[in-house]
Amino acid sequence: MTTGSWCKAVVMGLCLSVIGLNQSYADDVPQVNHFRVGVLANHGVLQAKQRWQPMMDYLTEQVPNSHFEVVPVDFNGMRSQLLGHDLQFIVTNPGQYLHLSNNFPLSWLATMKSRKHQGSTFTIGATIIVRADSPIRTLQDLRGRNVVASDPQALGGYQAAMGLLHKMGFLPEQFFGQVRFLGFPLEPLVYQVRDGSADAAIAPFCTLEEMIATGLVNQADYRVIHPTKPAGYDCEVSTQLYPNWSFAAADTVAPKLTMAITRALFDLPADHVAAITADTLGWTAPVSQLKVIELFKELQLQGASPPLYQTVYKWMAKNKEWGGALLLIFIISTIYHLWLEYKFRQKSEFLVSTERQLKDKALQLERLQSAAILGEIGAGLAHELNQPIAAITQYSEGAMLQLERLGQDNPELYDVLGKINAQSIRAGAVVHRIRGLLKRRQAKTEPLDIVLVVKEALALLRRELDRANVQVNVRVQGEPFELVGDSVGLSQMWVNLVKNSLDALETCGDNRARQLWIDIYFQPHEIKVLVIDNGEGLQGQASELMASFASTKDAGLGLGLAICKDVVSRHHGSIQIENCQQSTQALLPWQQGCVVTVVLPKG
Repeated sequence: MTTGSWCKAVVMGLCLSVIGLNQSYADDVPQVNHFRVGVLANHGVLQAKQRWQPMMDYLTEQVPNSHFEVVPVDFNGMRSQLLGHDLQFIVTNPGQYLHLSNNFPLSWLATMKSRKHQGSTFTIGATIIVRADSPIRTLQDLRGRNVVASDPQALGGYQAAMGLLHKMGFLPEQFFGQVRFLGFPLEPLVYQVRDGSADAAIAPFCTLEEMIATGLVNQADYRVIHPTKPAGYDCEVSTQLYPNWSFAAADTVAPKLTMAITRALFDLPADHVAAITADTLGWTAPVSQLKVIELFKELQLQGASPPLYQTVYKWMAKNKEWGGALLLIFIISTIYHLWLEYKFRQKSEFLVSTERQLKDKALQLERLQSAAILGEIGAGLAHELNQPIAAITQYSEGAMLQLERLGQDNPELYDVLGKINAQSIRAGAVVHRIRGLLKRRQAKTEPLDIVLVVKEALALLRRELDRANVQVNVRVQGEPFELVGDSVGLSQMWVNLVKNSLDALETCGDNRARQLWIDIYFQPHEIKVLVIDNGEGLQGQASELMASFASTKDAGLGLGLAICKDVVSRHHGSIQIENCQQSTQALLPWQQGCVVTVVLPKG
């Protein structure tokens, strides 16, 4: 071997030796386990760390290869961090322990001995505090009052006070007027009483004495309701006492480690700095929870199941795949259900609309059948009446001719015969028009004077108007002009409208002056006629009254307004009927009664 090769071999061997030594040293270094201990921070986060971190340092020294960290939490934070496996140990009161043990597998390792009260392990209770000048003297005086407490899950506070009220025969849930939960720290509970914001405070055992000792409040300013001071104890309490705080481990901690921690807690000297700062004389075996269990049974807390949302959340956390699938199915089912409901509502609305249309069609069919029957009757009457009317016309004309031939000078008789002849001719024209209307023939149109047609219609009803003592006023405005139309149809329309107004005026039971105004407005391209009465007004909807066979009169056929509407439509006009109060027409003579507006175009 050459000198160079020998040197390379020596260097290689030294390097391998160094690597082997480093690897052996790394294998000999023990792995340190980090543990988080949740502590109920009833006096705030900073105070909790100052009180319990020395205890964590003591456990770090006593348990090999372990490091303990204090985590100040409230009730809900302790539950949520246990659910997320962020805590391996907890230090809390037995009430919270029982609540948590319903949902999490916990092992109770030790119970703390109080540094006060001669090392007692029963130091949890509630003190009800009021101002010294408060009128509240007994528990009965607290009924309906406003109180404050730390948390509904606080055993040394709200739950102990509820147990006291239950034993005294009160209904805890209905006893106080209002309960406000302020959370931690505890000092604001007493401050609320001091400032008058609350009538009383439910605070943990010794809270008031600790605040007095630290100079935060004055002892003379407060009183304790239902006070007791058990032998050997340093503070007043309103309720019975329950076991002290306990040290518990989660199921994720190995049994070997829990045994080591329990041994270290039992070996803690009373004069150790960890015991002094934690305000304890040490730890002892777990104390029976019987009193707490009995309290929960009285308040029906032990058997209460957790809220549904928490159960669902826990199941979803453990079964994410199945939970996601079920959530997706739920969303799809909900959307499908909403779609079905939407389609069902659409179909329902369509069926309701169809049913309404069928009813309308049935009503129309009934009216058409009535119109057909009336048409047959009208046609028969028109045919039969045509001959006697023609005979009356001929007889009247013959009588007038006979008077002229005989040279008899009897003007009264001649005038009567002339009126008979004129009315018979008019009756014949009406009959012919009715026959044309029933057969849908084109009406005869001619130039006519609307004012004259209206006055002729009034003349036909003059006797009835005078008998009803109706004052008639016809007003004409604008430059009159002739209108091309059916004189018989328009005359029949005015007669129907005036007759309707006359009927409405005759039904008036008061002593009002019965009036009928007919205003005729000649406008550049149309004629507007208003028929206004001060009667009772409309007794139904105008659209319904204009339908065939719709009438508010006992003896009416319901054809008057229908005929008027037909006449106006044949003249390409419009007709509107409304009460005077709702009318859009300006300058009506009164506000009671009905107004009919007829508009006829000039062409």
